[in-house]
Amino acid sequence: MMMLLGLGLILIALFGAPLFAVIAAGAMLNYAANGIELVALPIEFYRLAEMPVLLAIPLFTFAGYILSESGAPGRLMRLSESLLGWMPGGLAIVSLILGAFFTAFTGASGVTIIALGALLHPALIQGGYQARFSLGLVTTLGSLGLLFAPSLPLILYGVIVQQSNLAGSFTMDQMFLAGIIPGVLMVGVLCLWSFWVNRDRRSTLKIFSFRRIGLALKESIWELPLPFLIFGGIYGGYFAISEAAAVTALYVVLVEVFLLREISLRELVDLTRRSMLLVGGILVILGFSFASTNAAIDAGVPERLLSLVQGSIQSRMAFLLLLNIFLLLLGAVLDIFSALVLVVPILLPIALSYGIDPIHLGIIFLANMQLGYLTPPIGMNLFIASYRFESSILTIYRSTIPFFLLLFLTVLVLTYVPALSHLLLG
Repeated sequence: MMMLLGLGLILIALFGAPLFAVIAAGAMLNYAANGIELVALPIEFYRLAEMPVLLAIPLFTFAGYILSESGAPGRLMRLSESLLGWMPGGLAIVSLILGAFFTAFTGASGVTIIALGALLHPALIQGGYQARFSLGLVTTLGSLGLLFAPSLPLILYGVIVQQSNLAGSFTMDQMFLAGIIPGVLMVGVLCLWSFWVNRDRRSTLKIFSFRRIGLALKESIWELPLPFLIFGGIYGGYFAISEAAAVTALYVVLVEVFLLREISLRELVDLTRRSMLLVGGILVILGFSFASTNAAIDAGVPERLLSLVQGSIQSRMAFLLLLNIFLLLLGAVLDIFSALVLVVPILLPIALSYGIDPIHLGIIFLANMQLGYLTPPIGMNLFIASYRFESSILTIYRSTIPFFLLLFLTVLVLTYVPALSHLLLG
């Protein structure tokens, strides 16, 4: 009977039932099978309220939505172009850096492609870049930056690991630091590729000018303190992560709404609604996933899965390779937030048994999920870009192939060289 009900849940999920409803039903079935009272479900949601770091998720997301809808992308682009526009591929490099910055604030929700697409894609075409290269670049930057704080998936991974009670001295601060070098490596590889591909294109390059840099700095004066506010506040010991999120959200509202007046109060209400819809969906899924995970633990599922994997795979290197393949496919068919809450609690004890620490696992997981958004045939960013730029999906596929291959090679390096994830941790 329980098997039939489980198959029924899989079917309704395939036919488009909301993920939180499928997870909740699965948790209730597991509870019933193990004789656990359903009153335990609300207790799992109460656990969310006991996690102070969780406050950072809605606050950083809210700040990211405001920034993406304001004039900040244009100002930061002009600043970056004044610094790098003189070199071949300079505008492409500017686009990659800008995309990584905004994805770190908005998460891999497609907001970066939608918000920055109207700005970056025409600028690249006007700058003489090939249409296919421009499409591939703008599609790729939609998920580039997930490893940089205050990325929503980065925070969510830390929350899930801390709740597992398997990670020892793991802290969110460590996760923030661990993502810097791998994130810079992924962006840097694409920047070098952009430089190389466009090395002979010099007709539309900007002339280096200290005056232009000065004007761009003056124009961007209110956005520039944001990275220092977040990282300086946290690692300088002035703010906890949740406090840094609150200060960032307040700062962004004061600057964009009241000082620069680029966001009206009516628009602020709409942005609040849209950002909280995303956060609310994540929190509902997270709460039910905690319940489902605990039911699976009570049923001994992780132990049985661990025995199965260890019986089939002896080598740590082989496990890492299969882990990459699994996560790449997972990222192509499932959004990153669902993948995090469903897979990480089960994957973590298996990874630990192979000597993979939670920080390295987090970098591998997020880097693969970032790549999953570009994985044919159903990577989410491929379809968002197809809709946003009115191009066929096959054109988008072909445009992203070089970027996908470069990022895939970088993910392999990050997987097999764990020192890159630990370099800043001392």
